[in-house]
Amino acid sequence: MEILANVLVALVAALHVYILVMEMFLWQKKPGMSFHGFDREMARATAAMAGNQGLYNGFLAAGLVWGLVAGDPTGFRAQVFFLVCVIVAGVYGAVTANVRILAAQALPGALALAAVLAAQ
Repeated sequence: MEILANVLVALVAALHVYILVMEMFLWQKKPGMSFHGFDREMARATAAMAGNQGLYNGFLAAGLVWGLVAGDPTGFRAQVFFLVCVIVAGVYGAVTANVRILAAQALPGALALAAVLAAQ
């Protein structure tokens, strides 16, 4: 179960690195604009906000990677903390921005958290 938990945590971290890249570096390019369905003008108007969001996603990814490489109990605690942050951010995003965020962010975080807790 520990291997499954580590794989799921790594996948959630990779998802947040992907979001970081899309929001910080590709937001005004074709992949970034299609990420949220924005036209060039909307992408330009929201680029600073997207960059800020991307940075926060990077912090989530960094925390999850820290949880994977740190020894226990620190690694376990870091994984739980950052996965809860991912879930809260996903639920908030689903309520305030787009319900798809629930499946794209909160659900993977919840599955990883369940695996991490079950592995203990």
